[in-house]
Amino acid sequence: MPAHLIGAHMPTGKGLDDAIRRGHAIGCTAVQVFTSSPQQWKSKAVTPEAVQDFNRAKVETGIHHVVSHDSYLINLCAAGEELREKSVAGMVGEMSRCAAYGIPYVVSHVGAWTTLDMAEAERIAAANLLRVLGETEDSVTILMETTAGQGTVLNANFEQMARILELCGNPARVAVCIDTCHMFSAGYDLRSVETYESVLAEFDRLIGCTRIRCIHANDSKFPFASRKDRHEHLGQGSLGESAFQLLVKDPRFENVPIVVETPEAETEHATNVARLWSWAKG
Repeated sequence: MPAHLIGAHMPTGKGLDDAIRRGHAIGCTAVQVFTSSPQQWKSKAVTPEAVQDFNRAKVETGIHHVVSHDSYLINLCAAGEELREKSVAGMVGEMSRCAAYGIPYVVSHVGAWTTLDMAEAERIAAANLLRVLGETEDSVTILMETTAGQGTVLNANFEQMARILELCGNPARVAVCIDTCHMFSAGYDLRSVETYESVLAEFDRLIGCTRIRCIHANDSKFPFASRKDRHEHLGQGSLGESAFQLLVKDPRFENVPIVVETPEAETEHATNVARLWSWAKG
């Protein structure tokens, strides 16, 4: 069966309930949100009224699959202890807000090792992931996101993601979000049936496709293996239409939220969501 949880990362300036309603208006059956500003450490407390409005919007729209994305400031393997501690606290805060709202998943870039040794950074990241799990409710799972390979950002390759999971002890509350633009930019070709299946087979061997709980569907402004993270509208970048056609028809992802994070959200998210639906149903 084709995917039936298709959506977008929706703006939350007017509240999470507004993001759900606006997502529904453009054809979403799943939505990704920020529960707080991704560029600030401080966040507002979650009020009972906000939770009530959010739950009411889910009932009104029928959108019950919501995913959060953590702050861009978080770096669980930062070289400096002060930033690491702020990052752990920030991640705990994000997980706690999601628990209050009933959001089951938090997508995270995890961090970059900058001046650290890579192996040490992996160990620190794993240790801090476990710290976050130990300080938060079991209802929320961290989704480590595949990255494009820019700089020293973690998880640009499946082997590293598998090592971090192993260092964590493979807890059930650490799973994965794959990003098509990031994977393509990192050197994983998804453009043909053969290469798509080869990439997913490699992921399944090292990590397991059942750990994929969210997918970011983004085309790439830059060519294959560029190691650059720049999203493009679906079918209009170097990745092209074929990868997305394969993705939304893949029975492994029938019940996995597939969300776009493409440019010009206010005007173009509706177009990109509609493209995914047309490929799923075509």
